[in-house]
Amino acid sequence: MFKKDSITASPKQKLKSSIQRSLRTSLLTTFPLLTPYIDEVLPKKSSLEQMKLPDRVSLYVIEGQPIFYNQDNGVPVPHLKLVHRFPQAFPTIRIDRGAIRFVLSGATLMAPGLTSAGGRLPIPTVREGEPVAEGVANEGVDAEGHWSRELEKGEPVVVMAEGKEEACAVGLLVAGTKEVKEKGKGPVIEEAHFLGDGLWRLNVD
Repeated sequence: MFKKDSITASPKQKLKSSIQRSLRTSLLTTFPLLTPYIDEVLPKKSSLEQMKLPDRVSLYVIEGQPIFYNQDNGVPVPHLKLVHRFPQAFPTIRIDRGAIRFVLSGATLMAPGLTSAGGRLPIPTVREGEPVAEGVANEGVDAEGHWSRELEKGEPVVVMAEGKEEACAVGLLVAGTKEVKEKGKGPVIEEAHFLGDGLWRLNVD
């Protein structure tokens, strides 16, 4: 979607407080682990601005910081700069070293890059249909870095890379993680936002 080319964006527009509130709710519904940081991400006194990008994509910016984007007012996807600030707040998967150069060139992320020894997919801590004990987190990253629940098709996910500290991409799953494990082939994320792409390099000041 963003590729390495520069992006032409419309001038920023301030959003009404009612729209800001609904976007805040949407963010917290999609990313419950963002709750402790939401006042840092969206300070109550600051004004959220919207930049319209090609392909019906909207980027949301606050105080010169890109926060998230969505397409056709769909699910919010965090900008990588937000992910780097609050890495523990978003669902993650990990690609092996061999897949890094493909993802950073805008290629579709394929299942073998996640199912190999260097890749990492969720290992649920709670079985489907089981009640979650009070005070037990059913979402988050375990000691090995696996996400603690399966992720569904259409959910936003952050892509970590083997041997690297910071996330390299983020996008919407075109297949659920359970299906990726079972099939071991096929596309997992198409049109990701990745380090060095047009969205990463876009000047939002």
